[in-house]
Amino acid sequence: MFALVTQPVSVSAQAALSLVVVAGLIIIGQLPRAAWSRYLFLTLGSAVLLRYLYWRVTATLPPLADPVGFGFGVVLLGAELFCAFVLAISLIINADPLRRKALPREDDATLPSVDVFIPSYNEDEAILAMTVAAAKAMDYPAEKLTVWLLDDGGTDQKCDDGDEAKAAAARRRRVSLQTLCRELGAVYLTRTKNEHAKAGNLNNGLAHSKAEIVVVFDADHAPFRQFLRETVGHFARDPKLFLVQTPHVFLNPDPIEKNLRTFQRMPSENEMFYGVTQRGLDKWNGSFFCGSAALLRRAALKTTGGFSGITITEDCETAFELHAQGWTSLYVDKPLIAGLQPETFASFIGQRSRWCQGMFQILMLKNPALRKGLKPIQRIAYLSSMTFWFFPVPRLIFMIAPLLHIFFDVKIFVSSVDETIAYTLSYVAVNMVMQSYLYGHVRWPWMSELYEYVQGVFLARAIVSVVASPRKPTFNVTAKGLSLENDHLSELAWPFFAIFALLALGVGTAVFRYLFEPGVTALMLVVGLWTGFNLLIAGVALGAVAERRQADRHPRLAIARHGRLIVAGQAIPVSIENVSAGGCAIAIAALPKGVNLEARETMGLLAIEPLAGNPERAPVAVRLSRVTQIGEAADCGLAFASLTTRDYPAVAELMYGDAGAIQRFLEGRRKPIGLVRGSARFALWGVTEPFRAVAYAFRKRPVATEAPAQAESAGPQPVPAFDPASFAGAIQALAAPLHLPEAAPARLDQASWFASITALSTPAGPERSATAPLLAGAA
Repeated sequence: MFALVTQPVSVSAQAALSLVVVAGLIIIGQLPRAAWSRYLFLTLGSAVLLRYLYWRVTATLPPLADPVGFGFGVVLLGAELFCAFVLAISLIINADPLRRKALPREDDATLPSVDVFIPSYNEDEAILAMTVAAAKAMDYPAEKLTVWLLDDGGTDQKCDDGDEAKAAAARRRRVSLQTLCRELGAVYLTRTKNEHAKAGNLNNGLAHSKAEIVVVFDADHAPFRQFLRETVGHFARDPKLFLVQTPHVFLNPDPIEKNLRTFQRMPSENEMFYGVTQRGLDKWNGSFFCGSAALLRRAALKTTGGFSGITITEDCETAFELHAQGWTSLYVDKPLIAGLQPETFASFIGQRSRWCQGMFQILMLKNPALRKGLKPIQRIAYLSSMTFWFFPVPRLIFMIAPLLHIFFDVKIFVSSVDETIAYTLSYVAVNMVMQSYLYGHVRWPWMSELYEYVQGVFLARAIVSVVASPRKPTFNVTAKGLSLENDHLSELAWPFFAIFALLALGVGTAVFRYLFEPGVTALMLVVGLWTGFNLLIAGVALGAVAERRQADRHPRLAIARHGRLIVAGQAIPVSIENVSAGGCAIAIAALPKGVNLEARETMGLLAIEPLAGNPERAPVAVRLSRVTQIGEAADCGLAFASLTTRDYPAVAELMYGDAGAIQRFLEGRRKPIGLVRGSARFALWGVTEPFRAVAYAFRKRPVATEAPAQAESAGPQPVPAFDPASFAGAIQALAAPLHLPEAAPARLDQASWFASITALSTPAGPERSATAPLLAGAA
């Protein structure tokens, strides 16, 4: 391999060799997946990547006689080498992902006792009721299952708050949730003080419970009925097993999916991690706790004093400590819960900032490369998961680097155009083919670049803050359950407009200089194309931060169930086609004579046919909100009318009774789009989405609001809304602490454009994109 990588060849030979490898990779990609073909594919691709890196290190740095060019050239090369390092360890981890077989059903007498912990802080009671009801409905012996609601929103500290309004709200919350738990058969538990955030809340639960296995669900992560039957049996097969982790699957789109309208047809951003990377980690005993949808052995937790809380990512930190003590983990790649994602771009960035800071805290305070007890491959696994979050720095370097050449003639790269094409474009092509081979069913082309860019603009600041003070970051709850009443720009949108404008200016300058400035070589055109690609990403990002109105307050799940609609004194057989926390859609094959459903707001009852082995529940009161009648048949929309505690078990059983529903949804959109179609789709967004974003900026409409879907949300206070009417406001938007706003500001006026431009001058897993250093060798 070394000789192949270092062998000097002509530029034409390098181009020909690369074309042969790309063609070989495409052919291998069409073969049935087997271990030998997978390793051959990765070996061939890696050879081209290593040749590119060898060429970059040995032949492309500016001379020391040009200190400015050499300095910037070293920075760019460093960014590329870092990306190559992350790519290398991710290829090692994902070379042969493990797929586990389903367990046979365990005898009830041999099953361990289980405590289910649902930690809560400020979530709406309706969300909590659904999660608690779904947890209580899991298929498991009732005498061995205890569901705990761990309420950090009703602690003594909050009930005794100096602000009487806040104290009264906390006391009302405590009484209301105590009643909810009593009626649903769960245990309510709070504590004296809000210490150590989620880890402290979970440890308080450990101190008051005693079951052998602890299950953790986030407050908005409702389990399907099969959750325990599919997972708990693994603990009997391995006495050193401390963790069984399952995927996080979501009923609603993240803000980027919502704003680009991809949720129903494109795999979500997290599916690359849960669909490939966690399976790769599982191969090496490196699958780690992701904070929810997981089971942990109490005996293992006792050895570390419970859940770790030194960092703000207590989940990964806890797994890290237990792996270092010799405990094992495994991953069950089957969707068994359904949760909610942040609805707004601001809350999305707030969530990712916490993840980024927490993983960097672990890296700095408990460096896996130096930690005793970890196996070498486990060190690599944790390094892969932690160093991934450094992506904002190289991403911004790749965005800025070509502009230095366009605007200032900084020579940060020495190469002819032919060499750049032969080495760099082959590198990019191989990267894309490899990425499609490994992740094509769970990630469309260029989506990694988009997600990294939109996060990187803000997460770079998060990295600086945690490096400067590793113990300073604090845990912030992610706002969920919001409702967007109007189309509007995110309050974080204006830096993206500024960057887009600068990149557009760079493309225009490159074209002008190439066409009209004497002495400018074709290299300027190559750099202009590089900037043009960055401009394309920036254009799609404008669409990602142009918040679309969210029409449905409750996300729906397609199901196939049966029941009876009781209305006008008759019980009508119905097929239930989809369901949400707010209602369901039904189809009626034949209406009885004399029954007319045309009148909206008609009240009735929905009796749900139970699944095998489940008791029949009392009918749920419904209101007809939509009726489409064609002859004797009808399609109806039903709204659940004033759900009571008695109703939640029936609705939870309807929605979460069969995990096959969420599995079918995932499989329906896990269809590779291909490099050509995916690239064309991305390019189309890059051209069209900026127009939509500009239209949102100039549209005269009422103030956009982001209101809770059920009740007012408490929690961390937002920073002041971005005011682009002044230079100070622009600076504040990029430099403020990372307690990001959860409510939209007033509509931004058109005069603020110049201020948004000036904001640009302010410093700003292994899901790592394989093409991060895209065209980095062109300037």
